[in-house]
Amino acid sequence: MTSPTPQQPQQTPGAQQAVHPTEPAEAPEQPQAPQEPAPYEETRIERAIGRGFRYATGRALAPYQTAVVRIGFSATWLLFLLREWPHRAVLYGPDSPWSLDMARRLLGGNHAFSILPWSDGRGWFECVYLLSLVSSALLMLGWRTRTMSVLFMVGVLSLQNRSIFIGDGGDNVIHLMSMYLVLTRCGQVWSLDARRAKRAAAAAETDGVPTGSRDLPGIVLWSVLGLALAVAQLGGNYGLSWFENGPFPHIGWSLVLWGLWAAHGLWWAVQRYAPGEPRTVLDTLAKLAHNGALLVIMVEVCLIYATAGWYKIQGSRWQDGTAVYFPMHLDYFSPWPALSELLGSNGVMIMLITYGTVIVQVAFPFTLFNRRLKNVLLVVMICEHLSIAFLLGLPFFSLAMITADAVFLPTKFLTWISARVSGLRERLFSRGEPARATGGSGGGEPDARTDHGGGGHTLVG
Repeated sequence: MTSPTPQQPQQTPGAQQAVHPTEPAEAPEQPQAPQEPAPYEETRIERAIGRGFRYATGRALAPYQTAVVRIGFSATWLLFLLREWPHRAVLYGPDSPWSLDMARRLLGGNHAFSILPWSDGRGWFECVYLLSLVSSALLMLGWRTRTMSVLFMVGVLSLQNRSIFIGDGGDNVIHLMSMYLVLTRCGQVWSLDARRAKRAAAAAETDGVPTGSRDLPGIVLWSVLGLALAVAQLGGNYGLSWFENGPFPHIGWSLVLWGLWAAHGLWWAVQRYAPGEPRTVLDTLAKLAHNGALLVIMVEVCLIYATAGWYKIQGSRWQDGTAVYFPMHLDYFSPWPALSELLGSNGVMIMLITYGTVIVQVAFPFTLFNRRLKNVLLVVMICEHLSIAFLLGLPFFSLAMITADAVFLPTKFLTWISARVSGLRERLFSRGEPARATGGSGGGEPDARTDHGGGGHTLVG
């Protein structure tokens, strides 16, 4: 037999303390590891502000729409100057009934900007007129859009402010848009700058050499314009003040023009020698300026239609539906008298056109939040302006307003047009080769973009 397993005697708490007299009654607490702070959670307002900031500075919005605005306004001004070429001296030059001395006195009162009063000679007037022609053509083609937009603005302001009693509502729109275009990146697509940027990027990938040092035309153009501005500044010419009588309060035209000239040089230097964080900061500021100017253009178009519509409502002829009848029976606004007489003799048609014009103009700003309704009204307004150009003989006013309307055109529609035009060009010039698929098909992003300078590492682009 095996002996039973001896059982251990149970010990009382006092006995346990006697057996281990050196152990303390309570074990000391172990030091705890420091706890990591809880991750910070953004509030709803902070997230909304962050999304808005990223949207406003992430990219230059509406590249196709701003390209249409650039092409449309420069083409309108160019065609107007070409049409008035035989009469240029009478409209804006030394043969004008509004003499240069009268213009100087008026400019001294309203402080509008013009470089025509700098000299009484006919040669200076011809140079300014030619400068306006050339800058309009080059801006339309998209060659050095940043520089050409500034020269385009100077030409428009100089000629229009020389004789402010010549022109119509279309001239006022061009006057405003010429200043807004300076702040936009309107050469991202459909421009020679975009093509040059694409080629420069391909060359940089091939040989790895920055293209800024090879931009000799940009360097020469920037230097010549700086020298010309310095000569004009030292000559004390009219309008070149630093802190008064400028486009903004306490900011003169000298400060604006020199600031633009310096910004072009700084942009080239940063792109060439500091392509890191300084370039990112400047690029963000440029995108913010572009998007801000784009918003101003949209608001300006809405204000034009809203004010025009509400003023029409207050007119008795618009209220009784006969307002359209009277201009159609004026010889000055009747390039096609027979057609005007045919339409003017139909009372129902006159009433529908009159009331329809008021309704469309008043309602348009309120339809921007409904894409389908907005697109329908855009088509109606474009057709209205085409009828004004054809029936009333106001082609340049209509072109200016259609161009202003184009800022609201859908991106998919513009990219579709771009693809069709590119396909037609390939078929015409490829000599039998199959056409390549070009242009965005609705993504809204341009194929050739100039997010960093509008023309690669160029000095004036």
